[in-house]
Formats: sequence, C-alpha cells, structure tokens
Amino acid sequence: MTNQINQKIAEDFLYAYKAHDWDGIKSLLHTDIKWTLPGDGMISGTAVGADAVIERTKTIIASGVQTTLHHILVGQNGLTLSLNNTATSADGCILDEELATVLTVANGLIIKIDTYLSDVPMMEKYFHK
Repeated sequence: MTNQINQKIAEDFLYAYKAHDWDGIKSLLHTDIKWTLPGDGMISGTAVGADAVIERTKTIIASGVQTTLHHILVGQNGLTLSLNNTATSADGCILDEELATVLTVANGLIIKIDTYLSDVPMMEKYFHK
C-alpha cells in the first residue's frame, strides 16, 4: 500500500472510542496532537495533547452522543471519517448532525484531528457552556 494511509488506524480509533478504551485511543495519538472543533460550545476550540483529546472524547461520550460511521475515506496523508452524531439530553435538547472528522497521520500516529460539522449552532446548543 503506497501513497496512502492504512485504514486500520481509523478502524482501531473507532473501536477504542466505542469500547471507551482510553489507553487504546492514546496509543494511536502523537503526544502533541491537536484536535479542532468549530463553534463556541463546551467541546469547541483546540484540544492540545493526548490527554486533552482523551478528556474531550470522554465529555462527548458522557453526554450521551451515539456515533454512527458512514464511511472511512483514505488519503495520502490521513483519513476522513464520515459520521453522524445523535443524542437527546435530559432537558430534551436534540443533537443530530453530520460530521467529517479528518485524521492527519504521520509515522503511524494521529498528529491532528479536524472536525467539520453540518450544524454548528445545534452542537453549541447541545454542548452549551
């Protein structure tokens, strides 16, 4: 497999995410990873470092978000996860959005994650500060 990133990195990331395997996720991340998320919600901004990425992941999962994978798209320097996130909070707030989560990979580790959302205001409302 030349000139493209191995899809297994994305599969391992998603498996560890669903299993709440924090060590498994951390083993896939570069120590200086950066994860950007748009908007002004509790999970927005840039998480810097593997521990910050794990904490953001825990926040998302603890809020009841269910993630469905549509596709893994393979590129030369990374992978894009086409996803759908859904949830309903205790106060009745709904989250139902499409995401493109871009994983930039170097030397077998995820060095950057950029998440693009179909409805930033919906995410901000669901993850209000």
